[in-house]
Amino acid sequence: MRNTLIFCFTILILASCSEKKSHTKNDFVIANGQMPSLAKDRQNGLHVVYGTGDSIMYTYMSATDTGFKQPILISVLPDLAASHTRGPQIACSDNGLTVTACNANGDIFSYHSAGEAKWISTARVNDVDTVAKENLMSLGGGGKYDYAVWLDLRGNKQNKIYGARTDDGGKTWSTNKLIYESPDTTVCQCCKPSVVVKGNNVYVMFRNWLGGNRNMYLIQSNDGGNSFAKAEKLGNGNWKLNGCPMDGGGIAIDDKGAVQTVWRREGKVYAAQPGLPEKEVGEGKGCTIETVKDQPVYAWVKDGVVTITATNGKVLTLGKGSQPIIKPLNESQMICVWEFEKQIHAAVFDI
Repeated sequence: MRNTLIFCFTILILASCSEKKSHTKNDFVIANGQMPSLAKDRQNGLHVVYGTGDSIMYTYMSATDTGFKQPILISVLPDLAASHTRGPQIACSDNGLTVTACNANGDIFSYHSAGEAKWISTARVNDVDTVAKENLMSLGGGGKYDYAVWLDLRGNKQNKIYGARTDDGGKTWSTNKLIYESPDTTVCQCCKPSVVVKGNNVYVMFRNWLGGNRNMYLIQSNDGGNSFAKAEKLGNGNWKLNGCPMDGGGIAIDDKGAVQTVWRREGKVYAAQPGLPEKEVGEGKGCTIETVKDQPVYAWVKDGVVTITATNGKVLTLGKGSQPIIKPLNESQMICVWEFEKQIHAAVFDI
């Protein structure tokens, strides 16, 4: 199986690099665009959504394909947000594929595909007009529903964490729910929140702003997002910053149900589990995480290069770029997708 995957991706590299030479032997170009989001379905298919101009684009690769398909247009959304950690999001559930995208006015729209790469425009996620002005949002999926979270200005015009659930692949959305409001005016105004869905649990991570500190917090729901417990600070240290780092970190849940997080503080990347001290992963920013066999794998950007820490602790470099996303292909390989110079790059690596 492993040799077959390597062979398939070798073909993919040769077929995909006609527009631009790759930066390393592992690095190949999927498409022209910005701010990719990557999801994996239960059949091990890979789904990528990204923005180019006002167009929301989509490409995919099934477990039996030898490469990503020719990208197709999901929809044109005037003034689409697709830069600076802002961009379309994609998730997989029992209901198919759901995509969310935000425009400059601060409205979030959703799109649905039940298969065969055919997309329909479905509904608006926010139930109050133009409240997602920062365009910072995430989408988590799995099982019977998807859950969206975003920064929301409704009420006092200060950013809060809001969320909504869909049980039909984005065709309809629940009444929006206030998940967290900072007692110190606002949450961090330009850091993207993260959300992961596992069974009936919804985990939301965000950067707060309390007493001038821009620390990471985790908040959890045990009833599918209907109610949330108290927000819990991650790590022991503080980051007092009169500015915004534009760096929201990443979250993953392993097979045992343990929460794993990774995030930036100052110029370093840290990993932490709730209630435990953080540990330093490396220097850099723009980090994310996935787990394989209950072991975390980290991806981040160091000196402009996408960097990986594998399960054995080995550090790998993949290519120049930003905003990496990783997903497991099997127990010994992962794929990383990222952006560089308005192109979507990818690489397969051993873990």
